[in-house]
Amino acid sequence: MSDFRALSDRVLASPQLTLADVAEASAMGVKLIVNNRPEGEAEDQTPGEAIEAAARAAGMDYLALPVTPGSFDEAQVRAMSDALKAPNGSILAYCRSGTRSTLLWALARAASGEPLEAIASAASAAGYDLSPILPAMAELSKRAQS
Repeated sequence: MSDFRALSDRVLASPQLTLADVAEASAMGVKLIVNNRPEGEAEDQTPGEAIEAAARAAGMDYLALPVTPGSFDEAQVRAMSDALKAPNGSILAYCRSGTRSTLLWALARAASGEPLEAIASAASAAGYDLSPILPAMAELSKRAQS
């Protein structure tokens, strides 16, 4: 059974997906799956190629945007920002636990100038803690407003 957590009305975060989760996401109207997990991180993870094939077979787009734990860069934030601008449908981002996906989503939202309190509140409601990236979010938000 899936563990999709709403970060917004269009964005979901999830721990590692299975092929059954891809089918469930498709049935829910997800249009883009974003894989934030590096390949080979764990022996039991479903390979990104298999998730991509299942997503595309179900009519969804797929983006591999791997994030090593604790290391986000501006290119990743920009890529996630671009993914969040997809014109229609929901987005499902996943990694091992959903945390990296949520942190990257939060950085992308901060970079777009969304209020930090709203971002933190949404992440908290989904069960994720943004405290490790609050300084980076504040810096991105400051840049977005200048």
